[in-house]
Amino acid sequence: MADNAGMSPSSPWRGRLVALAGILLSAFNLRTAVTSLTPLFDPISADLGFGPTVIGLFGMLPTAAFALVGVLTPRIARRFGLEATVLLAMLLSAAGSLLRGVSGDTVSLLLASTTALAGMGIGNVVLPPLVKRHFPDRVGLLSVAYISVLQAGTFLPAFVAVPLAERIGWPASLASWAIPAFAAAIPWLWLLRRDGDAPALPADAPAGHAGRRALWRLPLAWGMTLMFGMTSLATYTLFTWLPAILADAGGDRALGGNMVGLFSLLGLTSSLTMPMLAMRVRRPVWLVAGCVAMLALGYLGLLLSPLRGTLLWVTLLGLGPATFPLSLTLINLRTRSAEGVAALSGFTQGVGYALACAGPLVFGWLHDATHGWAWPFAFLGLCLLALLAGGVLVNRPRQLEDEWAG
Repeated sequence: MADNAGMSPSSPWRGRLVALAGILLSAFNLRTAVTSLTPLFDPISADLGFGPTVIGLFGMLPTAAFALVGVLTPRIARRFGLEATVLLAMLLSAAGSLLRGVSGDTVSLLLASTTALAGMGIGNVVLPPLVKRHFPDRVGLLSVAYISVLQAGTFLPAFVAVPLAERIGWPASLASWAIPAFAAAIPWLWLLRRDGDAPALPADAPAGHAGRRALWRLPLAWGMTLMFGMTSLATYTLFTWLPAILADAGGDRALGGNMVGLFSLLGLTSSLTMPMLAMRVRRPVWLVAGCVAMLALGYLGLLLSPLRGTLLWVTLLGLGPATFPLSLTLINLRTRSAEGVAALSGFTQGVGYALACAGPLVFGWLHDATHGWAWPFAFLGLCLLALLAGGVLVNRPRQLEDEWAG
């Protein structure tokens, strides 16, 4: 495409500003449907009449939707091209958010949420290869930028959800997040009208059917998947259950919403630092080990003293998932081509989110079965061992294309 043609060292951004705007605006919309909902479960469940089991289902829904579309998205991108695919993602996100605002029962809210989350799941997969395609000379910088904006789109809805719902009602609060999704569609429409689009993944690329089968046998792919999946499991479990844990200890609804917001906000710190660290550290297992240690201490503190030291525990838990931006950056660093990025991104996120589905549901089931939080946190502790194992598997510096060839 024309966007990365005719560049010169003196004007590295020439012709790519529209693509930059599209990437950053799209990144903002990749989590809004998740964190705009979880702080509002109390009033929504009271109005629609559902309980803890359905809350656990809503908590599992993001990872389930991301897993399904993560597997399908490389095929869509190969057929229609990356720009058209991310445009579809933003339109689905906007439509789902609007439909959530008019949902009058639990089933329609679940369906609307699934629509929005499907769009966001498509965006999860196509943004890394879009960075590789439009900014091959700025992968580290663009990774910092778009992951930081993604984190901003994660914490802002959590902070404003409760006050916005108190002012205009929870349906309008949920529907309002269609606005940034529609805004993110505009740059991609502009690019498609100006330049057209070509499939990013040629039919004969190793990211085809045989390549996808081969990924199941590659240690690098499984290491990325375990890292990404276990980080997502921890993150979405805390998104779903952190307010309930604090409320069970005597905290109020505002505390739960604020702590979810803080938990999300702290991800911005890691998104600003981790991609650049990943660019400089050849063996990232020690970064993974540090993240595992912070998560373990946060779990222990939240279990033993949820209302004393809450800020410390949530800070540790917010910094621990730095393995999320690490995983997204390594997807680009461990591949040489847009085809490889799309294949590894689809596998990592598709299978990783499938593993993460268990988090909110198993955590809630263990809580219901034991009427306490010890066994649920023990389950999260076991998942940290899998996260560390993923770090070991991706530790040796190598390229996906080399393992494919092997």
